[in-house]
Amino acid sequence: MSLSFQTYLVGGAVRDRLLGLTVQDRDWVVVGASPQQLLDAGYQPVGNDFPVFLHPRTHEEVALARTERKTAAGYHGFAFHAAPDVTLEQDLARRDLTINAMAEAGDGTVIDPYGGRRDLADRVLRHVSPAFAEDPVRILRLARFAARFADFTVAPETVDLMRQMVAAGEVDALVAERVWQELSRGLMERQPSRMFQVLREAGALRVLLPEVDALFGVPQPEQHHPEIDTGIHLMMVLDQCAASGAPLTVRYACLCHDLGKGETRPEEWPRHIAHEVRSEKLARQVSARWKVPTDCRELAELVAREHTHVHQSGGFGPEARLRLLDRCDAWRRPERFAELLWACECDARGRLGLETRDYPQRAALLADLAAAQAVDLAAVSAAALASGARGPEIGRAVARARLGALSSGTGARKT
Repeated sequence: MSLSFQTYLVGGAVRDRLLGLTVQDRDWVVVGASPQQLLDAGYQPVGNDFPVFLHPRTHEEVALARTERKTAAGYHGFAFHAAPDVTLEQDLARRDLTINAMAEAGDGTVIDPYGGRRDLADRVLRHVSPAFAEDPVRILRLARFAARFADFTVAPETVDLMRQMVAAGEVDALVAERVWQELSRGLMERQPSRMFQVLREAGALRVLLPEVDALFGVPQPEQHHPEIDTGIHLMMVLDQCAASGAPLTVRYACLCHDLGKGETRPEEWPRHIAHEVRSEKLARQVSARWKVPTDCRELAELVAREHTHVHQSGGFGPEARLRLLDRCDAWRRPERFAELLWACECDARGRLGLETRDYPQRAALLADLAAAQAVDLAAVSAAALASGARGPEIGRAVARARLGALSSGTGARKT
């Protein structure tokens, strides 16, 4: 490598190393070089927005030190300047949080011009400069970091700045793909409730997810929900998802499962009769707004519609349980049905003082499905054909055989 420029490890890799965490990705910045110098040194160019290259030996991405200037609203409204005269401090100044604005030289020296190490020690998420306000994605990123580093607080001045950004309409300019990217990553963090708490504190939740924001302050029956507040319940459910290692599909479904309770009128409180239909509609609405992937969208609608029935299934007879399996398309989509039950278990445990409660419905319904799947459909159909059955009559014969399997099953039915 030419001695005319220097390479630094920057961002999350430095932060995680100082926290004693495993470094997942490494980002590098080159200071004092021009694009041509990197090309001459064997670096391969990638990307179109700003000069990024692949290292000739490690093939890791290396970016030229750069500054940026706001040119329009939203995430894409920036002009970048990359040149040999851009300093490392200038490059770090454009980053979002102080804990992400540190660099490490080749000899291990940490360059920390904006107090990142202090904020790491104090467990504070703080913006580097007023330039934070130029990129609304940073609100989502900060909220995601709050979900990852759950014991960190957000600096009051950063909360104030985010509120100003929301008031200025910056959040309205966010594109669906970036919102979903950050929301989905935040849902997969250690304590996803923190993401939504931070978004709500900043005023961004009512812009991005008004259906979720509307749940806070809405009461529920205390005998089923000791935490009472629907919004608090939702946060507890999301953290149950994280504690159980649930996949993104289940976590997103849980996010949407009770949305209909935000549309019920005060005179309907605290029971929220038929909120499931409203929840399904609103889940579909949220998924369309943020272009949510099909697997997440479909499970969210299913959980919104059926979670109450799953909770009550311990008191169902074989016929009602068979209808539940039919409605959930459990025969063709057994994996999705299993995820439905996972989400319902998180819902049941996302309640104050009930976090470790038993949830026999999950095992019992999986046992029902296994018993019904064990029916020899080919033999049942052949017998029906031999007796002269045709078309729908064969389907009814299959249903009777499955019902027989559920009727003779030994799965626990009590809740």
